[in-house]
Amino acid sequence: MTVFKKIFPLALLLSAGIATAQYTDQINSNRPGESMGAFSVGKTVMQVETGIYGIKEKHEVLNNKTKGLGLDLTLRYGAFLEQLEFVADIQYQFDQFEDAIYVTNRNDFRQFVIGAKYLIYDPNKNYHPEVNIYSWKANHKFKWHNLIPSVSIFAGANLIGKNNPYSFPDDGLSPKVIAITQNRFNGVIWTNNFIADKITTDYPSYGIISTLTRAFAAKWSGFVELQGYKSDFYADVVGRVGAAYLLNDSMQLDASISKNFKDTPSILYGGVGFSWRFDADYHDILLPSQADAEKDQSETDKKMKKKKEREEKDRLDNVPTE
Repeated sequence: MTVFKKIFPLALLLSAGIATAQYTDQINSNRPGESMGAFSVGKTVMQVETGIYGIKEKHEVLNNKTKGLGLDLTLRYGAFLEQLEFVADIQYQFDQFEDAIYVTNRNDFRQFVIGAKYLIYDPNKNYHPEVNIYSWKANHKFKWHNLIPSVSIFAGANLIGKNNPYSFPDDGLSPKVIAITQNRFNGVIWTNNFIADKITTDYPSYGIISTLTRAFAAKWSGFVELQGYKSDFYADVVGRVGAAYLLNDSMQLDASISKNFKDTPSILYGGVGFSWRFDADYHDILLPSQADAEKDQSETDKKMKKKKEREEKDRLDNVPTE
């Protein structure tokens, strides 16, 4: 509780945003972190973000422990507007809970949320900074404009059923709201989620997730993340680190590990995942080998077109004049 009280105000103070068009040439996945980005996948784009994780918990005071596996699945679909996407966020867990007397095998939905996200404000829309063609340093220096975040809002509903081992009996249908800010600072993306969850139940929860992401190679990116949450029943702070690898413009692999900061209970979990984008308007789903083959074919077509243009030019140049 003390750690949370120190970190939560600090994160609120620091949250002051990535600003591009909604549609991007490369996949825009929220994995492997837990925060939600400000931008949608783009109109007519369907995206699947899934993974498997292992979890280990131990409560030093109550003398119980849990170990198990879980499945993550997030479905994202952009529709109607470039700024709008619909989201289904699902987590199903299989575990074994053991205390001093009993061993219980459990399995159920740990999370089942459906909702929609809308981009309220994009500071880079209609922003056209001047480019200094004589100075690389001038073009890459800090810009105060970068402090202005992109802002989105997510509104959804928890659909956890009754008698769920991972929730309270009265949880049922309840709202979830997230305010999202996102900034880019010279290649580093800073995302903040301010969360109000289950606010109509007996145990509403409030929290923040702050994520720093950076690409450190053509296909590799890494992230660090801090999450804090608090309710009348439970409070905790969790740290995460991980990396993602871009297979091609539509597919991404990822891995991460998470650890909390106390022992009532201590929590350790790690997972691997996969994200796959299907763009109905722009291109079909491609496996890595298919993508490479299409790229090679495209290059071949360009070369053939240039060859034909040269041949046609040579033919015209050699036509005799009267």
